[in-house]
Amino acid sequence: MHFRNLIILGFVMTAIIFHACQKDTTFTGTNPGISVSTDTLTFDTVFTEVGSATRSFKIYNNEREDIQIDLKVTTAGVSKFRLNVDGIPGNEINDVFIKGNDSIYVFADVTVDPNQPVSISPFVIEEFLTISSGGSETDVLLEAWGQNANYVPGTKKKGVISLLSCDLGMETWDDPKPYVIYGVLFIDSCELVIPEGTNIYVHGGVVRQDSLIYNDGFIIVLADGKITAQGTAMNPITFQGDRLESSFDDVAGQWVGMRFISGSVGNYMEHVQIKNSVVGVRVDSAAQLSLESCEIYNTSSAGIIGIRAEIDAKNTLIHSNGQSCAILTYGGDYNFEHCTFASYGNQSSAVRFDNFRCTDPPLCQGIVYVNGLDTKFTNCIFAGNDKDEILPIDWTGGEEPDLFKFDFVNCAVTIDEILMPEQYPNFFDNCADCFRISVNDTLFFDIDNNEYRLDTLSVAIDKGVQIMGISQDINDDSRDGMPDVGAFEFQK
Repeated sequence: MHFRNLIILGFVMTAIIFHACQKDTTFTGTNPGISVSTDTLTFDTVFTEVGSATRSFKIYNNEREDIQIDLKVTTAGVSKFRLNVDGIPGNEINDVFIKGNDSIYVFADVTVDPNQPVSISPFVIEEFLTISSGGSETDVLLEAWGQNANYVPGTKKKGVISLLSCDLGMETWDDPKPYVIYGVLFIDSCELVIPEGTNIYVHGGVVRQDSLIYNDGFIIVLADGKITAQGTAMNPITFQGDRLESSFDDVAGQWVGMRFISGSVGNYMEHVQIKNSVVGVRVDSAAQLSLESCEIYNTSSAGIIGIRAEIDAKNTLIHSNGQSCAILTYGGDYNFEHCTFASYGNQSSAVRFDNFRCTDPPLCQGIVYVNGLDTKFTNCIFAGNDKDEILPIDWTGGEEPDLFKFDFVNCAVTIDEILMPEQYPNFFDNCADCFRISVNDTLFFDIDNNEYRLDTLSVAIDKGVQIMGISQDINDDSRDGMPDVGAFEFQK
């Protein structure tokens, strides 16, 4: 028995030594089983002074064999983040091994100086850490906050729907620090008051949640909510994306825009600039919005969309839109006075208005609903590089005139083909004292640089009619006894 035990012990020792001498095998296929403990590494500190923070996550190897991975932080500029993997620092680390069915820690730190300008230290810092192996890639979002600002509703809200409510009371955003909206913000049971000089930045971007993909950065006003935003010519209120680098100055579609849901009434904006969004403002059925001395520009879609809504606008400039400056559809009540609709650089008319909605656009061969339209434009400019910058569409074909009312008074219009017999040959019957803009007419100061002030030789000077209650233009400059057409009064 003793000799037999010695033989067994010898076999066991040999097996142990043989196994210890074997080299670990490495996974050589494609798409290895890699997972991470989080898809977003959040540094939830809002920096008020120069400081740093460190966070970590784990990378799991779900294969039986070892795997080799590479890690790299990708950013458009100089990275704010630094990695450390198994004691190796850097923003690009190659040939990192993870044993089979094991994991490793990845440490990341960020240093932020909130005293730098936002163009260098933005409100929301986002970079991607890409983990690659065997032809597959896994991304982890690194996000931090680089400025001392009011984050609404707070951090960790990317892709999250949040509610601003004050029990049918009033909330005022009067903090001197800017406001940064992160995610989708619903305003309900509350009047949001925004005083002059307030800067509101909306952080947009694509969000992927399960099978749902949508744009983030959206302000939605519900039926029991409303916005009262009163800026001044010297201190306007701004709504824009939060990327303030010079390369983003004229990048449209950075955030979704503003939407006023059915039943939201009493919304008022004065000296407000809305820019770099998908849509400027959308006003739904039975919702109401008043604009005075506002500017809506650089949108990837329309500047204003009204859907059986009520919109009143004075001294307002809408320009640089991917589609029409204003789309007024499915009827509604609209009144525009001293507004400039500049539609250059796209194939859409400056203003489109109609009185119908169909269930299968754009062919509309299914069910079509018709609703009455009543719209009026006084002392407005409709300009662009197309032959027709006004597009009226009456689904009744003129058979029910009460469902398609439109009037233009003392307006400068760019029209041509809509005067054809099969369209609106009698257009000027609804355009009292209007005048057509020809290709040779001088109109604006500098279209190429979006300067829509009137030129010294502008054909719009002294062509307007006096309107009760409008004695100033978009810049609060006085209008004389023979007012000019459009949002600007020429200053002699």
